[in-house]
Amino acid sequence: MPPSGTPPRRRSRGWMIFALLLLVLLAISVLFNLGHLVTGFVPVGVTRTYAGGPRLEEVIKEDNNSSSKIALLDVDGIITSQALDQGGHNMVHVLKAQLKRAEEDEKVKAVILKVDSPGGEVLASDEIARALAEFQAKPRGKPVVCSMGSLAASGGYYVSAPCRWIVANDLTITGSIGVILSTWNYRGLMNKVGLQPETFKSGKHKDMLSGSREPGSMTQEERDMVQALINETYAKFTNVVAAGRESARQKNKGQGRTLKRDWAVYADGRILSGSAAFDLGFVDQLGTFEDAVRRAKAIAGIRTANLIEYQRRYDISDLFQIFGQTEGKVVKVDLGMEAPKLQAGQLYFLSPMFLR
Repeated sequence: MPPSGTPPRRRSRGWMIFALLLLVLLAISVLFNLGHLVTGFVPVGVTRTYAGGPRLEEVIKEDNNSSSKIALLDVDGIITSQALDQGGHNMVHVLKAQLKRAEEDEKVKAVILKVDSPGGEVLASDEIARALAEFQAKPRGKPVVCSMGSLAASGGYYVSAPCRWIVANDLTITGSIGVILSTWNYRGLMNKVGLQPETFKSGKHKDMLSGSREPGSMTQEERDMVQALINETYAKFTNVVAAGRESARQKNKGQGRTLKRDWAVYADGRILSGSAAFDLGFVDQLGTFEDAVRRAKAIAGIRTANLIEYQRRYDISDLFQIFGQTEGKVVKVDLGMEAPKLQAGQLYFLSPMFLR
C-alpha cells in the first residue's frame, strides 16, 4: 500500500511578482535622479528656463560666505552655432541665457568671461560680442572682465574685445585678427576618375566658389568680389576691437592700457603672445585668473564675493530624448583636442594654426 498523505502544495509566486515590482520602481527612481547625479555633489540654486534658452542651474564654485556674487562664463573651444544638445541650443544661446540670469540677479556684481578658444564662425562670434556689449550697456552696468586662457585668438579675441578689462597670461596666444574663407577645388580628381560635371546656373557668378570648376577658371572680377567680402568682414573686426578698447579706456579712467597708434599694423592675422598684446594695448593686464577675480571685485567695488557658474541642467526628459532618437547617432572618440569642422564657403575668425 502506498503511503497515505496530502499532495504537496504549490508554492505561491506572489513574492516573485512583488520583487519584480520593486525592481521596476527602483529603476524608475534611478532614472529620475540621474539628472541630479550628473551635476555632481555641489551646492545648487534655483533652476530657471528663459524663452528660447536652455535650463540653467546656479552652482557655487567658490563659497566665500558673501552676499555678493561674481558669475563665471566660459567661451571654450571652437565658437560655433552648432547645437550642443537635443533642444537645439548652441553656444550663443547658452551664453545669452547666462547673461540674462546674471542681469536679473541683484547679487551678481560682475561677470568674468573665461576665454580659451582659437576662434570660429564669424556670425556666432559677432553675436556673442554684441551680447556682451549690450549687457554692460544696461542701466545696472555690471562689468565684464575677460580672463584669457592658453588661447584667445581670432574669434577668441573678437569676443574678448568688448570686455571692460582684459587679463592675459604672458604666454597666452592671442591676436590673429583677420578673416579667412576657404574652399576646395576637386576638378582634377574628377577628371582622373572620369566624372564630368553639368552645371546649370541663374547667373554667371553663381558657381564662382564651386569646387568642380576648372582650376584657374576664376576670373579677376570674381576674385575681387570675394576679396571685397573679406575686407568688409575684416573692417567689422577692427571696428569691434577699436570700439571695445575705446569704451574700456573711457570707463577705466586712466587705468588699463590704450591701443597704440599703429595697432592696425599688427592686425594682419599674426598671432601675439600675451606680453606683446599687452605692449600693443590689446589687453589691460598680465596675470592669472585670480588676478581677474581681484580686478572684477575692484571694478564692482566689493571686497568679497562667491564665484558661481550657470550650468546647463539635464533631467529625465533629456535622457529619454537620447534613447528615443537613435537615427544618425555618431560615436565620438576623445583625442584630447577638438578638431574644427570648417565648412567650405563660410567665413571664419579662426587662428591659422588650426587650419591643417
